[in-house]
Amino acid sequence: MTSFVKAMTLAGALAVSTALAPAAFAAKTDITVGLQLEPPNLDPTSGAAGAIDSVTYSNIFEGLTRFGPDGSINPGLAESWTISDDGKVYTFKLRKGVKFHDGSDMDANDVKFSLDRTNEEGSSNAQKALFADIESVEVVDPHTVKVTLKKPNGNMLFNLAWGDAVIVSPETAANNATNPVGTGAFVFKNWAKGDEVELERNKDYWGTPAKLDKVIFKFISDPNAAFAAVMAGDVDSFMPFPAPENLPQFDADPRFRVIAGSTEGETILSTNNKMPPFDNPKVREAVAHAIDRQAIIDGAMFGYGTPIGTHFAPHHPSYLDLTAQSNFDPEKAKALLAEAGHPDGFKTTLKLPPPSYARRGGEIIASQLRDIGIETEISNLEWAQWLEQVFKGKDFGLTIVSHTEPLDIGIYARPDYYFQYDNADFQKMMADLNNATDPAERDRLLKAAQQKIADDYVNGYLFQLANTGVVNKDLQGVWENAPTQAADMTGVSWAE
Repeated sequence: MTSFVKAMTLAGALAVSTALAPAAFAAKTDITVGLQLEPPNLDPTSGAAGAIDSVTYSNIFEGLTRFGPDGSINPGLAESWTISDDGKVYTFKLRKGVKFHDGSDMDANDVKFSLDRTNEEGSSNAQKALFADIESVEVVDPHTVKVTLKKPNGNMLFNLAWGDAVIVSPETAANNATNPVGTGAFVFKNWAKGDEVELERNKDYWGTPAKLDKVIFKFISDPNAAFAAVMAGDVDSFMPFPAPENLPQFDADPRFRVIAGSTEGETILSTNNKMPPFDNPKVREAVAHAIDRQAIIDGAMFGYGTPIGTHFAPHHPSYLDLTAQSNFDPEKAKALLAEAGHPDGFKTTLKLPPPSYARRGGEIIASQLRDIGIETEISNLEWAQWLEQVFKGKDFGLTIVSHTEPLDIGIYARPDYYFQYDNADFQKMMADLNNATDPAERDRLLKAAQQKIADDYVNGYLFQLANTGVVNKDLQGVWENAPTQAADMTGVSWAE
């Protein structure tokens, strides 16, 4: 090719370069997105892993409502709705012309199937408690659905925006784990297990079409490999980035833009409340006072993160700052252990999932607990192992995980949830909250709930996970804040 170019006449070379110029400078239409965790499957209605929503939320699947990038609740497959005066009947008007990716029409029967399915016996929906108040779903006409609740639930529109409430087709639902068929702006193309998921633009999308023709989600668990992939240009966006210590280097490179937004991720030292000695509140309180939150934020997150003293996002209007209640006080922690009958400490397990906040934070916490006499046996688990042993099997003493679901304090009202907190007073608070529609009363109840779990030292509350990452400087529309765990590509494009 080189000798051919040299032999060309000047006029010929100019003609060729002019002809090639538009293509050479055309905006890109594909993107490679780095994610640290690979989802165990691709069906958001059948698993607890937030990594499923990272790939599928809005991109492949949609619900009646959806989260906006600012956390607002917006219309999704329902273009509008009305609520009865008693707060128990929601009537949804569905968008017309919506098709599933297999070409079939989406209508009210699919909505009924999907919502009924969340509560049916044997449902594997990880958040089915959010929909337990649904008494019936009635098809009024092909584009109208009436949802009747057992009692008022002020969170229902919010709950329906979760990935667990997406609308699926009866004909394809059984295969969504490996071959997801939704109504979203992208169509599933391929999943190379252990490597990547590929999506293509949905040419028949009912709404504003995606600007990207192709999205590849690349799974890179190792922080060093993630750094190399971004620097080489093999990955265009990595949110959140697993090694925050690299962010200053990216920030100094004109090719990149560093993002430091907020998430809904309460990062906690989860405690098995039914396993001795953690069934003793004094032991849990001792653990809380053994933790130096700022040391964890600085050591594991390189300064990114906001300390929390309860399970609630600091950016929420109803947030209570309760960090002082579990301040770092090793001597008080030792005294509490002695009161609880463990003057010489004890041994327990600390099971850690893959994210760097857990692995790095775990080493720091293990050292802090050792200082008060608690020895931890650290186990580094892969994500599937963590879900099986800890989340499902409840076989753990301590673990570290970030709960990325929005406004999820209600999980503490589930006695069978993996940290096994069972308190009737708290459960009543959540029942009252579900029944409350008055904003002032909801605010009061949310604050009371935060105080209650802080008083009971249910878990060790560490920090609110920051949405720190890096993107190519020419990318537009990437979510800076994360109101839910999603890598929503529907509004992303390259600058022209």
